[in-house]
Amino acid sequence: MKRILSISCIFLTTIPLWSQGIIKGTVSNEETQEYLEGVTILNHRSQQHTHTEAKGHFKLPGTSFGDTLSFYSLGFKNQQIVVDADFLTISMSEVMLELDQIIITPNLKTLNTLSAINVELNPVGSSQDILQTVPGLFIGQHAGGGKAEQIFLRGFDIDHGTDIQISADGMPVNMVSHAHGQGYSDLHFLIPETIKNIDFGKGPYYSSSGNFTTAGYVDFQSYDQLYESTIKLDVGSFNTRRAVGMIDLIEGTPKTDAYLATEYLLSDGPFESPQNLDRLNVFGKYITEIQNNTLTLQASTFSSQWNASGQIPMRAVQSGFLSRFGAIDDTEGGTTSRTNLKLDVRSLLNENAFTQSSFYISKYDFELFSNFTFFLNDPENGDQIRQKESRSIMGFNTSYNRYISLGNSKLQLEGGLSLRNDQVRGNELSNTLNRTTTLEQLSLTDINESNVGLYADAKMEHGPWLLDLGVRADHFQFEMINYLTENKSSKATNKSIISPKINVVYCPSTSWQLYAKAGKGFHSNDSRVILNQENSKILPAAFGYDLGGVIQAWDRLYFNAAFWSLYMEQEFVYVGDEGIVETSGRTLRQGVDLGVNYQMLSWLFADLNMNYASPRALDQPEHANHLPLAPTFTSIGGVSAKHTSGFSGSVRYRQIADRPANEDNSIIAKGYFLTSASVRYDQKHWGIGLSADNLFNQKWNETQFATDSRLADETNSTEEIHFTPGTPLFIKLNMQVHF
Repeated sequence: MKRILSISCIFLTTIPLWSQGIIKGTVSNEETQEYLEGVTILNHRSQQHTHTEAKGHFKLPGTSFGDTLSFYSLGFKNQQIVVDADFLTISMSEVMLELDQIIITPNLKTLNTLSAINVELNPVGSSQDILQTVPGLFIGQHAGGGKAEQIFLRGFDIDHGTDIQISADGMPVNMVSHAHGQGYSDLHFLIPETIKNIDFGKGPYYSSSGNFTTAGYVDFQSYDQLYESTIKLDVGSFNTRRAVGMIDLIEGTPKTDAYLATEYLLSDGPFESPQNLDRLNVFGKYITEIQNNTLTLQASTFSSQWNASGQIPMRAVQSGFLSRFGAIDDTEGGTTSRTNLKLDVRSLLNENAFTQSSFYISKYDFELFSNFTFFLNDPENGDQIRQKESRSIMGFNTSYNRYISLGNSKLQLEGGLSLRNDQVRGNELSNTLNRTTTLEQLSLTDINESNVGLYADAKMEHGPWLLDLGVRADHFQFEMINYLTENKSSKATNKSIISPKINVVYCPSTSWQLYAKAGKGFHSNDSRVILNQENSKILPAAFGYDLGGVIQAWDRLYFNAAFWSLYMEQEFVYVGDEGIVETSGRTLRQGVDLGVNYQMLSWLFADLNMNYASPRALDQPEHANHLPLAPTFTSIGGVSAKHTSGFSGSVRYRQIADRPANEDNSIIAKGYFLTSASVRYDQKHWGIGLSADNLFNQKWNETQFATDSRLADETNSTEEIHFTPGTPLFIKLNMQVHF
């Protein structure tokens, strides 16, 4: 490793920069003067292209005076100029969305750009739905709106985050060795209106993403600055009330900006026993430029409390003992809070290189009461459990990026280092009664877990080809103190893993591209499992590949398709009656993703996304090799309108098919097809909107589990579907003012 680093350093410092035939420049927003990153620049004569990098800088080799260049960026008017200088200063004006603002190049993230159109046309109105902006990703809520959502993607029942890396502005959201489940990811501390961009990738192909990046990764990126202040009020069904304030704190200062955002949410939900959801978010961001350095300081705090009706057994509803919105144990629910502080420093070393570093610290508390089996284990008091912890997270990420022109080829080099430490105090699992009485402590531990990551990545672009080679090395240290053993026994171990990646893109024209991706990823196991079960895998690996393409059939019609496969060395399975995660054997998932984006008129858009998967356990006989709750078919799509008059709206659907709820497919988790609609009218200083979820008031089950349970008057237990009912017709009125 030392030899590789030494060679890399020599390579970075000795390669000459070729300047002959290179045009340089910057691109900025005409209205705000903000530099624009990710703008595509195309030379029509040579077909060479490039993208703007740090502070809007770009270099385009193979370009001469008299060549015609086009500039493309989503949400900006396409611009075409004739080269008449060595350095160009370009300003782009904001306009209505147009699909022809997208140009296909040898790029790994074309799908992200297509997805960004849907987000712009259909803004997310709640943190609960924020994950569903990722194509093919489904969520389900089953604990009163305060617990993290259950996630489904690419044939995975990811539970709350075991197989997807989730971050916010690069700060990790996944919780390792969490009291409720490995990778637990609660995104309710995000205020949706502050999200500017959603970066995502499916599969284990990205060297900068480490733990939990098996099905993929998602990073939510907030606005650096506001250009106006906003007050927003929502009033909806089931006593739902939400207020959002976003205040621009500094105006008229070109190199410094700050804003403050707050959100307050109250809701009872559709349940007979009100969920009394009460959530408060505060988020602040300060950004300033000092010479060639950009410093960003952000802080946030979040607290939430709620009641839950839990998952109820199908037999209790069918017999008339309960309504769909009733409860066996309505003392379920919980409280949680998270406070974050983060500092980012981005330094432009020169027009070809920059460094980016971030430092973060989080304080997190969690307490959850659940009852999955009712009176199966304790016929007298019931089976309610408490999962509780208090956690501190500290870490940093740093990376070095350099862009090198080699004749008509371009090389981007990136190397990074990360460190994360989780100190968990009072990680507890206990039997309780009505939230008030602790009957028995089943587990009580302190956990200290650290992860050091190192990665290197090289992207070479030559003509129609892009070759991306990367490698990542991770080292983990696990320590645990068990307070329920004699002398408070402690255990420790460590483990390392190396994960290579390769991506190839072929893009012979601006109308289509083909790509192939392959790589190794991993998800870490829970510290308690690792240190208590000697035969458990510590860092089970995932090996996957994607073969796909994106085609622009004509100016405003795009198709994308991918065939993918993912092999897992070890699966993590949620066990409902224990509220824990168990390990199982090897698995294989294969599937197809399909997508269509079409702009029918200047103001009318349509999109469709379909995802098929075949998930199977490899170490089980054919009749018992299904993966419980793993989705086999999902689809999201709709029609959206956005007119220059200020009117906008959409009609959208989401669908998930029936899927096995147990290994032999004898119990089925029923699918659903839901429709939503919205309409808005916006003017410069105000706006009003109306939305309806579950437009046709379908009866549907949001989350479902095959669980063995016993009711108070039953002599024997029954294994069957236990479900959380989906929300019926939900109407919401929205009003906002800008100033």
